[in-house]
Amino acid sequence: MIRRQFLARALSAAAASLFARSAFAQHDAHSMHKMSGMDDMGDMDMSGMPSMSAHQAAKPATAVLAAPDALPAGAPLATLRTLANESREPGVFRATLIAQPVKRKLLPGKPSTTFWQYDEGNHPGSANARVTQTEGPVVGPLIDVREGDTVEIRFVNRLPQASTIHWHGLPVPPDQDGNPSTPVASGASHVYRFTLPPGSAGTYWYHPHPHMMSAEQVFRGLAGPIVVRSADDPLAGWPERHLFFSDLKLASDGVIPPNDMMDWMNGREGQFVLVNGARRPRIEIAKDERWRLWNGCSARYLRFSLGDERHFAQVGTDGGLLEQPRDGLTELLLAPGERAEVIVRAGANPSRAVLSADVYDRRKMAMSHGSLPPDPVRALADISFNPPPGASARELPATLRPVAPLGTAVAKKSVVFSEQMDMVAMHGPKASAGHGNTHGSTMPAGMTFMINGQVFDPSRITFTSRRDEVELWSIENRADMDHPFHLHGTQFQIVERGWGGAFTPEPYRAWRDTVNVRPDEIVRIATVQRMAGERMFHCHILEHEDLGMMGTLKVV
Repeated sequence: MIRRQFLARALSAAAASLFARSAFAQHDAHSMHKMSGMDDMGDMDMSGMPSMSAHQAAKPATAVLAAPDALPAGAPLATLRTLANESREPGVFRATLIAQPVKRKLLPGKPSTTFWQYDEGNHPGSANARVTQTEGPVVGPLIDVREGDTVEIRFVNRLPQASTIHWHGLPVPPDQDGNPSTPVASGASHVYRFTLPPGSAGTYWYHPHPHMMSAEQVFRGLAGPIVVRSADDPLAGWPERHLFFSDLKLASDGVIPPNDMMDWMNGREGQFVLVNGARRPRIEIAKDERWRLWNGCSARYLRFSLGDERHFAQVGTDGGLLEQPRDGLTELLLAPGERAEVIVRAGANPSRAVLSADVYDRRKMAMSHGSLPPDPVRALADISFNPPPGASARELPATLRPVAPLGTAVAKKSVVFSEQMDMVAMHGPKASAGHGNTHGSTMPAGMTFMINGQVFDPSRITFTSRRDEVELWSIENRADMDHPFHLHGTQFQIVERGWGGAFTPEPYRAWRDTVNVRPDEIVRIATVQRMAGERMFHCHILEHEDLGMMGTLKVV
């Protein structure tokens, strides 16, 4: 039964249930600050106990969300921290990343908020598992490396759960990619090693990937940016700005609450969209700039705009530069997990603009029938353009780099996204408790998100591919809402998109590792895997991934 059929039929029964008292508040941007309905995790100060899951340690609690304007706004855009290279060897990048609970003061007059954060090895307090108090952006440090570098990163897990680091989009060996099959236990460490091949320059990111716990670990703060540079970058001389977008759901007492039922259904969206860890910062531009944009949100789609009158140029996607700039754009949609590079012009005269997330209807589910209305326009940052007198636009190269087609596919694969809702399980006496995984994390009962009619099973191989063979994958969305598809270990090219039986070729060739698929849409991609081993593919709405919308590709 699809979600809307279930929800329309179950509304009257559900309204009377204990479960519904926590889940039936509308979960849109108009009423989030009034919403109650948190489940069974209390104050995250308990998360400093490495032997205990945060879910196991907490008591049931009901919370009210902080007002959408509770966080201060208007500070200058924070510069991302950069992970220091501990190596003195040419071509070797060696560093330590520690995942640990960190306290930050966010709400005036309220207790500090406990995040989970990636920090450098020399961060104060990183030698133990206590919750530390710190300042700076709630974003993992930028890993800035070059093609050809050998990367060696020691990961230390000071979380109360097992974790991994997934190098999202990078062509790293399967056993170094932080897959769910290789968890790093609480209190343990692991060294990731890989070499960045020629042609891998681009804008990437890193985040946890333990099965059934990825969503929680990311919404508590674990994510960070990666930039891989090339020696012949035609835009190397342009001023570069980094904007990492993340999503924060915050209770009025400063606690980051666990997912409620609506979060699991639609993917979690908080009342705050942060840019480099802050709400609505200020950006000042004097020259034309190259911006790298990361959508590091669990489920929020960002339809970027600087206003109808201000154009920008897209010069890159997930896997690096385009062949030619796409100039004259007024908007650009990034699904969760996607990245882009754009050129923002300073103009000839002083002016102002607002970087906004414009309306995009991804058909979020309502608890009665149909869909929730899309969120209204959201201001992300305020921009002041202050070019010097006589300034003129800098000319973009007509060609950025070659992007060769992958060639003729020798094999085909079909991925179908779908979902089911079990009315009895969702509204039974144990619905609010859900079920636990081996680490004690609580999952909701009755919700099933599937690929090819099956939920993820770590012991099952979904597909088998041959190394170095070009394949044509068809990703079809038979669910009720948008789902972004992500494939590990490689970049792919979108070939065409189908709707209602008609297919349209993709208008430009680019390297991608994540693509949005709308309801009833089919997206066909060309892809090739270069290394043997097991890879993941999944929906990058992290709640849906945790609930089973994931598969395993075995490359032989």
